[in-house]
Amino acid sequence: MEQRLPLLFLLAGDLVLSLAAVSAAFGMSGEAAFGDEGDALDYGVRVALFAAVMIVSSFFVELYSMERASGRKEAFVRVLTALVISFFVLSAGYYLIPSVTLGRGVLLFSLLVFGALQFLWRIGYRQLLSISGFARRVLILGTGPLANQIGSVLSATNQHYILTGYVTCPSEPVFVPAHTIVGNDSGLAEAAKLQRAHKIVISLSERRGVFPYKDVLSCKFSGIEVVDAPSFYEQVTGKLLIENILPSWFIFSSGFRITFFKKAVKRVFDIAFSVAGLAAAAPLFPLIAAIIKIDSPGPVFFRQTRVGRGERDFVLYKFRTMRSDAEQRTGAVWAQKDDPRVTKAGRILRKSRLDELPQLYNVLKGDMAFVGPRPERPEFVEKLKRVIPYYSERHSIKPGVTGWAQIKYPYGASVEDAIEKLRYDLFYIKHLSLFLDLLIILETIKVVLFGRGGR
Repeated sequence: MEQRLPLLFLLAGDLVLSLAAVSAAFGMSGEAAFGDEGDALDYGVRVALFAAVMIVSSFFVELYSMERASGRKEAFVRVLTALVISFFVLSAGYYLIPSVTLGRGVLLFSLLVFGALQFLWRIGYRQLLSISGFARRVLILGTGPLANQIGSVLSATNQHYILTGYVTCPSEPVFVPAHTIVGNDSGLAEAAKLQRAHKIVISLSERRGVFPYKDVLSCKFSGIEVVDAPSFYEQVTGKLLIENILPSWFIFSSGFRITFFKKAVKRVFDIAFSVAGLAAAAPLFPLIAAIIKIDSPGPVFFRQTRVGRGERDFVLYKFRTMRSDAEQRTGAVWAQKDDPRVTKAGRILRKSRLDELPQLYNVLKGDMAFVGPRPERPEFVEKLKRVIPYYSERHSIKPGVTGWAQIKYPYGASVEDAIEKLRYDLFYIKHLSLFLDLLIILETIKVVLFGRGGR
């Protein structure tokens, strides 16, 4: 809940601003807000529609992203983009349902006022993060590579955390700036008191023989939250720090509990979405098939063996986007940026993700889910299992058409990319829920609209 507070705060602020913007616009235009009949309910519906469109547009231009802080120029561009999107969406809505219109003059005033207020709100929000009482002051125990990594992640996010410093221990290497080390002589408990820390993140390179358990206990009983580095990294980034996680962390950690009820709900969700998706996409299939056949010789559909739940192989279906002899000489290889094997039509299909449509049939069959880790080829899975810890664990659930890793990380074509994606996949498995699936689908729409990630 704590990590969702900044998002809820931003959402609540935008909601209030949208109400204020419409009220101000009516005031400036001199028009009566309630119309001739003084219908407050009708006015409420119009304001609610305006607020909903503004919030959805802001979502699609990443104005609610908690993963990284944006500067003023970036915030201005995003606010402006959201206003343009909102103008067209609201204009279309008013054309279809005239009874909910605000009036052209009021709409333009409302958009301009909301845009100005939202920009100032985003700038003010960054200032709020540094105010005591709102921001959470974090002290890191450790000065080695892990502590440095946690400090870097903390500084780069849009969360309500402030790094107050690092506390070192005997034999701990120093990888952080010297001026950020606090409490050299006083110890952890005194440093936490002096820095008014709300949270201590245990990030020692080696705990054996040096862990200051008395000081940590003292901090814990004085009301300071104590977490280990992997848990804090997960809270802030939405992925797991797999290289610093022991098997015991998985065993005793909350989450990773996929009950029969969760499986049943997810399956019903998959069937409903795949049937609706196939019905909606059916008119596109003949058109895409014709484009593929005209563009290059070979079959329309592409069949490939992938690894599914329990590491059982299944046949995945896609529209063909590469030459039919793409791997004749090289064998199994990942697609690269500007891959010459991709056809002209294939490049468009990959960018728009239309090549994935046939996988709805895999979802309906039960080979895949709508949301889950992307299925890899058996050749790559065997290789990745040998070099990446916990890689097999991503096969504990069905693979998906889209997933947490796909919306958070661009297309990967290396072992390093596979490691990064595994961090997200394991986070998804830990927190699997219908709400997270819906959030991933909304984020996937953004990825498709802005053409991110495809190769």
